Amino acid sequence: MSWSRIRDHSALKWLYPGMHIKRWLVLLLFGVVLMGLGIAYILREAYLQAPLPGIFYYLTLQFIPRWMRGLLFITASLGTVGLAVYKLNQSLLYAFVRPDWRDQNLAEAIYAKRFLSRGPRIVAIGGGTGLSTLLRGLKNYTSNLTAIVTVADDGGSTGRLRQEFGVVAPGDLRQCIAALAEAEPLMSKLFQYRFTNGTGLEGHSFGNLFIVAMSEVTGNFEAAIHEASRVLNVRGTILPSTLEDVTLSARTHEDEVVHGEHNITERGAAIREVYLNPPDAEAHPDAVRAILEADMVIIGPGSLYTSVLPNLLVEGIRKAVQQTSALRVFVCNVATQHGETDGFGVAEHVEALERHAGQGIVQVVLANNNIAAELPEAWHAEAVRVSMEKLQAHPGIRVIEADVVAEENRYRHDPHKLAATIMRLYDQRDTLNIESRRALSREEPVVLVR
Repeated sequence: MSWSRIRDHSALKWLYPGMHIKRWLVLLLFGVVLMGLGIAYILREAYLQAPLPGIFYYLTLQFIPRWMRGLLFITASLGTVGLAVYKLNQSLLYAFVRPDWRDQNLAEAIYAKRFLSRGPRIVAIGGGTGLSTLLRGLKNYTSNLTAIVTVADDGGSTGRLRQEFGVVAPGDLRQCIAALAEAEPLMSKLFQYRFTNGTGLEGHSFGNLFIVAMSEVTGNFEAAIHEASRVLNVRGTILPSTLEDVTLSARTHEDEVVHGEHNITERGAAIREVYLNPPDAEAHPDAVRAILEADMVIIGPGSLYTSVLPNLLVEGIRKAVQQTSALRVFVCNVATQHGETDGFGVAEHVEALERHAGQGIVQVVLANNNIAAELPEAWHAEAVRVSMEKLQAHPGIRVIEADVVAEENRYRHDPHKLAATIMRLYDQRDTLNIESRRALSREEPVVLVR
């Protein structure tokens, strides 16, 4: 077994700093040693004073040197104590530990719980499948996650519930809850389950109905999200960018105005700009606070015009992103989206972002560089590529290229690859932050980092 495998073995996690285990193990061993000394004194006195049969010569191992007897008893003691502590913990925690954790190593569970709570404060802004993919990877590194989600969705089940109940769009919030739930595989299937028949139920997602029902029980939508997250043991915080009833509108290059996120995607015309109605929607105060207190703010991935930008069109969110001292990273999509970003490269994504939210809104752009395979023609999509020549129109940006695409679906990011790359950026955040601010003030050209 290699040294790295020994170092990462789950048994050694008991000895990691911050586990709050070593101090109690030492105290336990100290108590056992004291008891052993007491018993040794009594046995020694009995051995010297009382006449004992000859068999005790062998029972007390007198034919073995004293130092070997000492090592033998210490080894047996440590093994016995270790087994007893392990089995005692299993018995005591049986009624309290979640069923799916009972086969998991206890050290792994405690390690994850304690260390994730000390992870970096990361805010992710977006919506749809892209944001949930990002969260699914990041939750393995920190529980200090805040997802700020667009509420402009008005299609399908979400649109019907908005019209009938007057609630904030639950669709994208549902996907984030499913991604961050600790029982994620089961919760994801349950929350994403869509009824295929039934009067009034057909087309509805169970997660959407759950959130709306919770809002009726608790009295307001904000409390519904909070309670749903608590019930499902969500790792992090999920917030709508605004609690107001907003509609997304788009103006095409032909000066056609299209209202509604669903209609914008279906129309498929080249978009010049998007905007919210009403334009002065108030940002969620907790979302603003999270951005200002974050260590890193991540924008995207997701549908550029219908998932990412609607959040930044909320003035309070946009100003908070501009003012935060956190490193601001834009995760560019790995593929174009038919009817929304046809023919876009990384430069076109950045141009649309800065046109709507202002120059310097992001300091780092994370782009995929694993584009060897062509996408199926049926997808009506192509890989998003980096053009350094076009990016020079956006000074101060650091472009980071990395392999973040999912091999089984090259239209999507791989959650684990993406999260690992973002955590590497987090480790370099101070350097990247200083370099980007200095370059932007001097209008220095874009730098590509591989």
